[in-house]
Amino acid sequence: MNKRMLLCLLAFVGMSHLSQAQKAEDSVKATINQLFEGMKSANASMVQGAFADSAVLQTIITRNREGRTVIRNEQVSAFADFVGKQKAGAADERIQFETIRIDGPLAIVWTPYKFYFNGSFSHCGVNSFQLVRLNGQWKIQYLIDTRRKEPCE
Repeated sequence: MNKRMLLCLLAFVGMSHLSQAQKAEDSVKATINQLFEGMKSANASMVQGAFADSAVLQTIITRNREGRTVIRNEQVSAFADFVGKQKAGAADERIQFETIRIDGPLAIVWTPYKFYFNGSFSHCGVNSFQLVRLNGQWKIQYLIDTRRKEPCE
């Protein structure tokens, strides 16, 4: 095999690998977008469907009454029920995909966000997701977020 053919083969293999990685990232993003589309449309089943059955949902409260950092746990079903009781468009979380890493059936995703409720800015922070590929679909296994009023830029 001459050098030109070898370089073409290596370029093809490299592009194929990049294409597969992009498809995996796109499917991870689709699961996360499902969560936020469900929130915005007040669709509890869409929200619930983005999560694995054994998912953990947590929020870091940076200042409780005593000034301590506290982690609040929430059941996914309770969160989905709450979302379903909102009017469509009330809960609007606008995210940016900053980091996505995938290793086989495990993905981590970091998404800074700004949250608007009934059209008004409420808070900002970051979401940290861990997703697992189960039965050919990405599901959110773990979600923890921060919440603050500022800085939000």
